[in-house]
Amino acid sequence: MSNQYILGVSAFYHDSAACLLLNGKLVAAAQEERFTRKKHDSSFPENAIRFCLDYAQVDLNQVHTVAFYEKPLLKFERVLENFLAIAPKGIPAFVKYMPAWLKEKVFFRKHLNDKLNALDLGDTKDLKVTFSEHHLSHAAWAYFTSPFKESAVLTIDGVGEWTTTAIYKAKGKEIESIQEQSYPHSLGLLYSAFTQFLGFRVNDGEYKMMGLAPYGNRESEIYKNGRKEIESTLVKVFEDGSIRLNLKYFRFLEGKRMTASRLWGELFNMPERLEQDELTQSHCDFALAAQDFTEHVILLLAKEAKEVTGLSNLCIAGGVGYNCAANGVLIKEAIFDNIHIPPAVGDSGSAVGAALLTNALDDESFEKGDEPLKNSISFLGPQSTNVQIRAHLESKGQEFNTIDNLDALCNRTCDLLNQGAVVGWMQGRMEFGARALGARSILGDPRRPEMQHVINQKIKFRESFRPFAVILLEEDLEDFFCLKEPSPYMAIITEIVPGLQKPKPDNYETLSIREKCDWVNSDFPGISHVDYSCRVQTVDENTNNRLWQLLKTYKQKTGFSLLINTSFNVKDQPIVCTHQEAYDCFMNTNMDALVMEDNLILKPTEA
Repeated sequence: MSNQYILGVSAFYHDSAACLLLNGKLVAAAQEERFTRKKHDSSFPENAIRFCLDYAQVDLNQVHTVAFYEKPLLKFERVLENFLAIAPKGIPAFVKYMPAWLKEKVFFRKHLNDKLNALDLGDTKDLKVTFSEHHLSHAAWAYFTSPFKESAVLTIDGVGEWTTTAIYKAKGKEIESIQEQSYPHSLGLLYSAFTQFLGFRVNDGEYKMMGLAPYGNRESEIYKNGRKEIESTLVKVFEDGSIRLNLKYFRFLEGKRMTASRLWGELFNMPERLEQDELTQSHCDFALAAQDFTEHVILLLAKEAKEVTGLSNLCIAGGVGYNCAANGVLIKEAIFDNIHIPPAVGDSGSAVGAALLTNALDDESFEKGDEPLKNSISFLGPQSTNVQIRAHLESKGQEFNTIDNLDALCNRTCDLLNQGAVVGWMQGRMEFGARALGARSILGDPRRPEMQHVINQKIKFRESFRPFAVILLEEDLEDFFCLKEPSPYMAIITEIVPGLQKPKPDNYETLSIREKCDWVNSDFPGISHVDYSCRVQTVDENTNNRLWQLLKTYKQKTGFSLLINTSFNVKDQPIVCTHQEAYDCFMNTNMDALVMEDNLILKPTEA
C-alpha cells in the first residue's frame, strides 16, 4: 500500500490551523498563531502547512487530499440570508464584508488552490479537496480521538454554517446527525454576549468570565435578578436543551457587536462594563448567574443526547467545550459513564476532524480503535534541538548549564521549584490547542500563597483574579481532587478534597475581590480558586515522560506531585513556539529559571 497523506485545514474565522495525516495517523498539527504571533490568527495557515509538510518531509505533490473544516458555500448562504433578513440594517456590514466573502467562500476552491500554489511546495492540480460540515468536523475530532467504538457526540459553539449545537450518534466510521439547533439561536453566541457585557473580548475573554464567576454570590440581588431575566426575558430554554434568543437584545445579526448595551443595562440593573473599568462584586455576581445558566443548558443537552442515542459514552467538542467548569459539572452529574474531551476543541481541532473524517470515509478497511490516543493528539508541533538552543544562547552571550542526565535535570529543577522559583519549562514538541500541557509551560510551587500574584502580575502581566491550573501524577489524582477519571488535556474543573480546604471566614461575602483572591483557602492556594475549584491536568508515564519524571522527583522531595502549570506566554500573546521566543519571554519577565531540553538558565540573583 502506498502512503496516503491528507492535509487538514481550518481558516478564515479564528484559530486557523493545519494538520497532516499519514495513512490515517496524525503526524503533525499546529495553529497558525504560533508562527505569526497573532493570537487567534484567522488567516490562511500557510506557516502551519509548511511546518506539517516539512515535518513529514513531503510536498504537495505527495498529498492526496486537502480536507477543509466547513462548507464555504453553505456558510455564505447563511451570511447572505442574514443580511437580507435584517435589511437595511445589515447593509453597512454587507458592503464591508462581501468582497472578501465572495473571494474566500463563493470561489473558495480557486482561492484555496491559489493559496496552496503560493506556498511553492509542489503541484496542486491533482489535489482532491473535500469539505466537511463545521459541526461534523468538531464531532469527528472528538469521536475519532476517543477510546470509544460508539458514542454520543455533543458539539456546541457560536455558529458553523447554520448549526450552533448538534447531537450525533457515532459508531465505527459513521457519525450520524440526530438533532441540531440553528443560527441565530446559539448558546455559544449567548456566552460571548455575556462576556462582552462584562467588558471582556469576544472569542478571547470567555475564560476570564468563567474565572470571575466563582467570586459571585448566589444570594445577591444581581445574581437573582440575572438568573430570572436571563431565563424569562433574554432566552427561552426548552427541556431538550434547545434555546430561543430574544433577538431584540442582540446586535450580532447586524455584524456589529453582541449586545444591545442599553437594553441589557436596563434588564440587569447594571451598565455594560468597559474593558478598562474596575471589576466589582456586581460583575462577579452576574458572571456567576451567566455561568450557572450555561451549565444548566449544557446538562439539559447532555440528558437529551443520552435519551436520543441510548449510549453510555459522550464526546464533546466545539468552543463551548473549553468551559472546564461545565465539563466538571457534567462529569459530577454522571449522566454518561464515560466522557472524552480532546484538546483543541475549537476550530483548530476541526482541521484534524475534517482530515480524520475524510480518512475514515475513504478507507474501506477503516476500523475505529478503542485505545485513547493521548500524546498522539497533544504534542504535535515543532521542537527545538539542544544544538539549536545552545547556539542561540551562545549568540546572546548567555551563561547556561547543560545537564544531559534526566534525573539530574529533574533534581535541579525541583530544588529550584521547592525554593520558590518560577520556572519556564520547554520540552519536546509544542502542544496543539489552547492549553499548555507541559511542553511550553510555566511551573511554580502551589503551596505558596504569594505565587498566584507573582505569576499573574510579574510574569503573565494579567488580571490578579485569574486562577491557575494544577498538574500532577495521574496516580495521585484521587488523593487531592474530587475526580476519579484522568484529565490529560486540562479540560475539567473539580474541587480539591475537603481535607485540604480551609473554612471560609465569617465575613467572606463582605470581602472585596482582591481580599477574596488573597484569602488562603487550601493547603495549595496557588491552584485552588476561591470556591475550592481547580482546573486539573493529569500526567502518566507514557504521555509526557520527561514531565512525569519531573513530577515524580518533586513528589520524592516534597511528598506531593502537584505543581502550578500555566501557559508559557504573557497576556495577549500566543504560547511560545520556538526556543528564541521562550528565551525572550524569560528575559522580559520575572521568571527565575528556564529549562529548555537539557539546558538550564538562571537569572542572576541580587547581591
